[in-house]
Amino acid sequence: MRMLSLTAGLAVALFATGASAQSADLSGRYNCIAMCRGEYQPYITQNGPELNVVTEAGVPSRAWRDWFFPTTRIWVEAMGQSAVYTPDGLVIQFDGGTVWRRDIPPPPPPPVRRRR
Repeated sequence: MRMLSLTAGLAVALFATGASAQSADLSGRYNCIAMCRGEYQPYITQNGPELNVVTEAGVPSRAWRDWFFPTTRIWVEAMGQSAVYTPDGLVIQFDGGTVWRRDIPPPPPPPVRRRR
C-alpha cells in the first residue's frame, strides 16, 4: 500500500510540473506606457524558450526566461535587467520602471451585407 501511494504521488508530481511550466506567449507588438526611452514600438519574437526583443529605443536584444521563475520573469540582455510579465502576456514591467502593454488591434469591421 505504501509503494502504491508513493508511486501515485510521484506520477502526480511529474505531471503537475509539466503543466505548471507553461507560460504565456510573448510574441507581438507592445506599446511603451511608462518610463519610455525612445519613440519606437517594442516588439518581441518568441521561438520556444528564446526571445528576440526590440526595445522602445530601437535596440535589438536577446532575452530568455528566468531559470528560477520561468513562468513570470524574463531577462533582457541589452537592457541589463529583468522583467515581470502577467500570466496572459499583456503587460511587461521591467525592474527599471519601464512598462509595456501589448498592442491589440481593433477587431475587423463586420462584413457589408448588400441587398439585391
